[in-house]
Amino acid sequence: MDDSVVSVQGLIKRYGTITVVNNISFEVNKSEIFGLLGPNGAGKTTTLECLEGICKSDGGTMRVNGCNPQLDRHKLHQTLGVQLQSSSLPDGIRPGEAMSLICSWHGLLPRFDLLRRFGIDYQNKKQYSEMSTGQKRRLHLALALSCDPAVIILDEPTAGLDVQARADLHDAIRELKATGVTTLLATHDMAEAESLCDRIAIIIHGHIATIGTPAQITSAGHAETRITLRTKTNCLLPGRDIGNAHFINQTGDYGIWLCRDTATAVMELLKEVQHFGDSVEDLRVERPSLEERFLELIEGGVQ
Repeated sequence: MDDSVVSVQGLIKRYGTITVVNNISFEVNKSEIFGLLGPNGAGKTTTLECLEGICKSDGGTMRVNGCNPQLDRHKLHQTLGVQLQSSSLPDGIRPGEAMSLICSWHGLLPRFDLLRRFGIDYQNKKQYSEMSTGQKRRLHLALALSCDPAVIILDEPTAGLDVQARADLHDAIRELKATGVTTLLATHDMAEAESLCDRIAIIIHGHIATIGTPAQITSAGHAETRITLRTKTNCLLPGRDIGNAHFINQTGDYGIWLCRDTATAVMELLKEVQHFGDSVEDLRVERPSLEERFLELIEGGVQ
């Protein structure tokens, strides 16, 4: 059974002679949180705008919950919620009025509960122009959820939010996943992507450089695993290369090694400890972070 709710196949988008999105393909399953990462100008927002029906594609096919976003805008509006990276409302409108307007457009009763959920109910007397950036972002998200969408697109949703508001938004995204909502998330926040996303696509120069779970992405490529080790009698210090483990630093009683073949390097280190009749008091194996892998891909280009 095909669980794909969002499908993008061979998407191409040009602006004049410049190809911004070049043959991008991916699928997103029901209730999945799918992240799009990439440097500025990589094509993330353009890809989302094509899915939202805002931009007309120059090639490829797309489906959002069974509808073609390029052809069936009415059906798309019934199934897709969108929080744009940059959006605005009339300066004089109040949150409650904005919610009433959007819900009326969908033929629904106003969802004032969503305003309360995101902590902006008390802002009902404040005009949009008087709201802070964080308050506006929370209002935009509440409006995006007003039609109970099957799919929601969030483009830099936590921009301008304080720590508590970010945590609340992350909880809300996880709650949406639990209710079966499919989420596409574009973000520059590596920790956010690694924490929230089931899978991630890294886009560079209009191409998908890699796609997979955060663990799959960070374990691939050339970045090395870090092994931090402390023994009872410090038999491995001062540090040196041991087999596949390349010594890089000593911090107090800890030695730090880098390796490509993690299992072999750990076994070689432990064998050396055993050879000296020593014992391990602390051993940590840390794979490269998503940010390190991201920078590696940018420096190396599309693989």
